[in-house]
Amino acid sequence: KDEVSFSEIRIQDGVLTYEEAKHARQKLDDIDLSLAWPSISRSFAATGQFNWHGERVSGSIGFSDFLAALSGDRSGLKARLSSDLLKLAFDGTVTNRSSVMMEGTLAVDSPSLRSAMEWTGQAAPPGGGFGRFALKARANMVGASVALTNVNVELDGNVAEGVMTYSDNGRQTLQATLAADALDFTPYISTFRLLARGAHDWNRQLFDLNALSATDLDMRLSAARVAIGSSTLGRTAFGANLRGGRLALSVGEAQVYGGMAKGSFTVARAGANADVKSDFQFTNVDLHTCASELFGFNSLSGRGNLDVSLAASGSSPFGLAQSLDGSARLTGHDGAIAGFDVKRLLMRLERRPLSGGSFRSGLTPYNKLLVSVKFSHGIATADDIRIESPTTRVTLTGTASVPGRQYDLKGVASLISSKGGASEFDLPFIVQGPWDDPLIFPDPDSLIRRAPAAASLLEAVKDH
Repeated sequence: KDEVSFSEIRIQDGVLTYEEAKHARQKLDDIDLSLAWPSISRSFAATGQFNWHGERVSGSIGFSDFLAALSGDRSGLKARLSSDLLKLAFDGTVTNRSSVMMEGTLAVDSPSLRSAMEWTGQAAPPGGGFGRFALKARANMVGASVALTNVNVELDGNVAEGVMTYSDNGRQTLQATLAADALDFTPYISTFRLLARGAHDWNRQLFDLNALSATDLDMRLSAARVAIGSSTLGRTAFGANLRGGRLALSVGEAQVYGGMAKGSFTVARAGANADVKSDFQFTNVDLHTCASELFGFNSLSGRGNLDVSLAASGSSPFGLAQSLDGSARLTGHDGAIAGFDVKRLLMRLERRPLSGGSFRSGLTPYNKLLVSVKFSHGIATADDIRIESPTTRVTLTGTASVPGRQYDLKGVASLISSKGGASEFDLPFIVQGPWDDPLIFPDPDSLIRRAPAAASLLEAVKDH
């Protein structure tokens, strides 16, 4: 039986319409294609161009043994696709007995992964990032599943190595285990703001939760250095699992703020709301860096531990603030709080109670610091706040509104005697006003009562 062959066939201005499983009908048009199957060779090649989704695509495909490929036997395969948004190359082998199997080297390159995903009809993640992308790996493809080994992947300047698998059997699933020297997640959180731009209020813009339902993800990442906005972490190992509209992040260990951190963070889609839970433990961290980067509080120094367990549900950051529940506990040692000098102020007021004074300057050293706060429906209740040093002690109780970002606290500042540690002078004080710039002032009745002449006058007024 003679083999069928032809030297060259050209197709111009062609149109190809096809239908994907569970997808709308697709069309390639303005096809300009050249087919070559020389009689003296077992090879087959096709090269040309076509339009797809508004982009001009150049491509080529070649089989080293076309008859073997047609019968499902093993054949060499080289394929190239190139457009302004995406370039793809495969060099390996193909068989097609019970299902299509391909093995070889795969390379993918795009100046913007976000644009390439939108062009191919994929849902791009909300927010920023997903720009420059490149991948090279050893690929083993069976049907709609792809297993990648010896992976070298680059995204937004982040370079990692490892293994990946991808499948699309009615639902897209991506699994990966990757390691990197350095990772920068800043591009992906750059558009997410807890606070409104240029304001001291919670952002009320609604969350975009569509990405939580688009893909299943199971990823393990490790890196020697990680940057997240202004925060820099040392050696870090963490995982991300996205399934059924629920994203779970787990940090096995992270070198951060001069200490260690571990914990978990989950976001689950509940209608228009995001159900958020966070449990983290920071051990022996630098409190100045930790408090500054996590809470925007720049006045604390020292070292200590922080345990946070929080839960909230809302359609925006403001909604989360309104529903916040949980607890936080901070213990610190050998540090200071900037902005007021308790010892100097107390010594002056002890001598001259009505001389006035300001809580807004100086430094208050401490040996021990304890802050224990419980949250319920957006209200933080401070049931135990203590700042202790050999010469002073400060205690605080009260509440703070998380959605309103307001303090309403009362406290007592005490001078401690060097003999026996008893209190020599106690000054009640009040903390009220916005988190960014609260008013801190001593209780006026207490000062009046400590001034003999003023106290007598006050009693005389009461008697009449």
